[in-house]
Amino acid sequence: MGKKNFFISMGASVFLLASLTVHAEGDPEAGRKKAELCAGCHGISGWRNAYPAYPVPKLGGQHAAYLVSALKAYKSGARNHPPMQNSADSLSEQDMADIAAFLSAQ
Repeated sequence: MGKKNFFISMGASVFLLASLTVHAEGDPEAGRKKAELCAGCHGISGWRNAYPAYPVPKLGGQHAAYLVSALKAYKSGARNHPPMQNSADSLSEQDMADIAAFLSAQ
């Protein structure tokens, strides 16, 4: 690989890695109100989906970056679960960051 291609590859790699780490800063207080919808399913102890039957995961204490990643995946269709896709579809990136900041602090 020539020097030019090497530097182009390195520059592209640095740009890609930097873009992956950039995310909106979440506000836990704003997230408290926005997360009320989440509590309808995720806040009920022992709650299970009707079909397919599986426990609804608890979100409190989960890593904020994971929560944002999961919400983005539901919104894009990369993760398939209609109730979550419908919920995530209405959220902005700032909403996701706020909700994740609130839930991760629980």
